[in-house]
Amino acid sequence: MKTDTIFYTLLQNLPGVLFELLEQSPALASHYKFSSVEIKELARRIDGLFLPKPEYPQDPIYFVEVQFQRDDDLYWRLITEAFLYLNQYRPQQSWQAVVLWAKRSIDSGIPVAYQTALATGQIHVVYLDELADTSSSIGLGIIKLVVASEDEAVQEARSLIDRVQQADAVNRHNLLELVERMLIYKFSSYTRQELEAMFGLTEWRQTRFYQEVQQETKLATKLEAIPRLLEEGLSFEQIARVLELDIEVVRQAVQKQDEK
Repeated sequence: MKTDTIFYTLLQNLPGVLFELLEQSPALASHYKFSSVEIKELARRIDGLFLPKPEYPQDPIYFVEVQFQRDDDLYWRLITEAFLYLNQYRPQQSWQAVVLWAKRSIDSGIPVAYQTALATGQIHVVYLDELADTSSSIGLGIIKLVVASEDEAVQEARSLIDRVQQADAVNRHNLLELVERMLIYKFSSYTRQELEAMFGLTEWRQTRFYQEVQQETKLATKLEAIPRLLEEGLSFEQIARVLELDIEVVRQAVQKQDEK
């Protein structure tokens, strides 16, 4: 899973973390709906958009960009997308742009043309690896986990899981699912059994994400069996019945295999 996808998942589930990064109250997240939006002129989407709810017209729109590798065109592209959005949707609110860099060294710097916007606070730049104390926030703790080295991430993850376990039952379930996604991303070379042993996780078997992964694993195993069953002389219909799959799924799997 791409790192920016991980962060947009985090912002969608814990939108208050954006305002913590901007040193504002996370409660401001209740004023916003986080989404992505199509820009017709560019035939692409803005993935991180905090749009104020109708009852908070005084709050600014936030355009959010997450970047984990050097990109000299990022500021030009982000501001262009922002102005195209403003032209297309004609909102009544003011706007601000937020760039979340993994680390300072990959930021080539804001172009001179946008320095005034930076000075007036219309553009915010945050370096995630420079976050200080994250112990008071689960959202910031998750960010710290993602940007940490693998050795540091083990301790960060254990501390984070301890804090999640102390949350109330409803929030604990949702937070655990989010932490699970981050752990699978961060420790992608480990099996889920190894992660369970490393971090003492048993409750995550109840999460929707875990169940989805299990279903995907079962499906992958069934698809791998299709060529062997074809060699045994079974028809598409017979394979679908034996593997408990829709016949169209079998046809598509065989077609993909033939294209390789």
